[in-house]
Amino acid sequence: MRMLAAIEAGGTKFVCGVGDAAGSRETARIATRDPDATLADVVAFLARAVDRHGPIAAIGIGSFGPLQLDPAAPDFGRITTTPKPGWQGADMPARLRAALGVPVAIDTDVNAAALAEAAHGAGRGARSLAYVTVGTGIGVGLAMDGRPVHGLGHPEAGHLLLRRHADHGDFAGICPYHGDCLEGLASGPAIIAAWGGSLATLPAGHPAWTVQADYLGQLCATLILVAAPEHIVLGGGVLSQPSLLDAARARTRERLAGYCAAWTDEAFATRITAPGCTEPPGLTGAYMLAAAIA
Repeated sequence: MRMLAAIEAGGTKFVCGVGDAAGSRETARIATRDPDATLADVVAFLARAVDRHGPIAAIGIGSFGPLQLDPAAPDFGRITTTPKPGWQGADMPARLRAALGVPVAIDTDVNAAALAEAAHGAGRGARSLAYVTVGTGIGVGLAMDGRPVHGLGHPEAGHLLLRRHADHGDFAGICPYHGDCLEGLASGPAIIAAWGGSLATLPAGHPAWTVQADYLGQLCATLILVAAPEHIVLGGGVLSQPSLLDAARARTRERLAGYCAAWTDEAFATRITAPGCTEPPGLTGAYMLAAAIA
């Protein structure tokens, strides 16, 4: 079996592995700093892994973005308008190809996770799946018939402009581009900025819980109305609070108001779920990206 390398490139950490979509033989977590330092550690890990486990056939990257994913574009594979200092214009595929001499595939981390959850996780068997991560930022990936969704760019539903909740008052939001878009209001750092602490530190009756559930419900309802996915997976650090998933389901139902007949009570319970992959879905999806070019 050909061994592959996978990288889930996040704004806080890189998760790297060697193996395949069935599982990793070895993984490492590398803190995200500037591109030179971070990628030097990634290359060093992969070089050591090759010494221990044998050669790799290809590398897949599921990365934070935005990314240029048009193969005809001169900056294909590069990070574009990210607010993360030092990373705008970074060309991870070129650096890794040069260092390791194997083909490299790249897509967004959430598109990779959507592929993984549809093939190996909570939405196994679904022809269409939306993967949502709520953490340092908010990202949404879409997989349709085993392929990630691209167009003129890639989905950026984390920057939707939704109805502000009244309890948010005059909180301006933290997105440097849009202020009070979804990410600016409901990402992990936005929750701390608005309420003075993460959900894990706030009591159950705090209004932050209701506000967060409402924004997630608006997002899920929008995804259902626009993309009609068979399954929605809600992941990321903010969703590690178990009660938030049920609250988000309830708010999605309220927002749809009975309009989409296919979304029965059973559908809300079984088709809006937590992730189901045994490894981080972005890592599993990165293996799938690598397998497609190996």
